Amino acid sequence: MQLSAQDFQRWDDTPDEYFYQQPRMVTHIDDAAIAAVTQLYREYLPANGVILDLMSSWISHLPDDVDYKYVFGLGMNAAELAANPRLDDHLVQNLNVNPTLPFEESSFDGASICVSIDYLTDPVSVLRDLSRSLKTNAPVVITFSNRCFPTKAINAWLQRDMQGRLDLVETFLTQAGNWTNIQQLDRSPSPATDPLVAVIAYAN
Repeated sequence: MQLSAQDFQRWDDTPDEYFYQQPRMVTHIDDAAIAAVTQLYREYLPANGVILDLMSSWISHLPDDVDYKYVFGLGMNAAELAANPRLDDHLVQNLNVNPTLPFEESSFDGASICVSIDYLTDPVSVLRDLSRSLKTNAPVVITFSNRCFPTKAINAWLQRDMQGRLDLVETFLTQAGNWTNIQQLDRSPSPATDPLVAVIAYAN
């Protein structure tokens, strides 16, 4: 898939700090879709592992019945991150300004990106560095639905349907060059108000 610089542009290109300065203590997908996200985490993120919730907010959707050794959240709003009961620690970082993650190599046993991948203007660099931050064969679970803040989503996202977006995320991971066993999943509830799809990959 060939992508141009225009594909990564957005309607609103003002600094993201302005957009995210007010906390949004709301969910961005409905309860059935959230349950599907939680089930994916139960299946793919290792229990008792050290988990990175990338592009995190006030809720992580991790299963209540699974214990993790440590959960670190990286997001855009300090108040949201501080309110998240599943996070052991957190950091505010704008990945569109600095796509390099502040972690040592092989720091995490798994990672999640929930309904946020569409806001990255350099997703390939972020995903490449995410793989560096994960242990070998550690999974990332990237989930999304049909909702977004359209002014902040990249053009390539807005121009595609759900299957096109799955293919787009797979392309990001492939271009990052250090992911294996990339899988596309449709976990949409039935009947579905909000669809829920995912791309799973493993750090190489």
